Amino acid sequence: MGDKLQRNHILLGPQGSGKGTQAKLMAAKYNIPHISTGDIFRELRTQDSAMGKKVRELIDNGNLVPDEITNQIVADRLAKPDCDEGFILDGYPRNIVQAQFLEQKKPVNKCIYVEVSDAESIKRITARRACSVCKADFNTIYIKPKKEGVCDKCNGKLMQRDDDTPEAVKKRLEIYYKETKPLLDFYKKKNALFKVNGEQPVDKVFKDIVAGLK
Repeated sequence: MGDKLQRNHILLGPQGSGKGTQAKLMAAKYNIPHISTGDIFRELRTQDSAMGKKVRELIDNGNLVPDEITNQIVADRLAKPDCDEGFILDGYPRNIVQAQFLEQKKPVNKCIYVEVSDAESIKRITARRACSVCKADFNTIYIKPKKEGVCDKCNGKLMQRDDDTPEAVKKRLEIYYKETKPLLDFYKKKNALFKVNGEQPVDKVFKDIVAGLK
């Protein structure tokens, strides 16, 4: 069992800031679920349902899933029993409308903002690779495969996601600054915001987060 923390937390930061990595570390330490809307959407887009097809079309064209769909998906997930003692949301809320919806459902205790520069964000994301067979994650900077372009685990071909190209990343950053950065003021007014430097080593970022939550 990890340290108990009966709180509801969100992680904010531009793409490539390392939110997902930090969320997994927090989930293990505090024994509360890490909920990634990105993971949920990627799973949905592989499904041959009406919702799956809609999500796939939106994501493949570099667009965001509408608030009403996103809010419902998140509300359904937060209603599950494993969220009773808290949760870590990664990728949600992405705008004020979603933040207000979340406050009505499950008020946020802490908003952790992981800061990285645009240049660092683009460098990290365009280096990501995933195995086309077993879906294992690699990175040409941090988690290099033993053989270039080949998965260490199953020898499958490593691929770059369609939305991990420099052009797609820049478009996502533009949307991020327009819609998500105003959330910093929203949570600052709640006295729930604290920032960490995301360009430090992973363990140092995590130590800063743990210190900020005490």
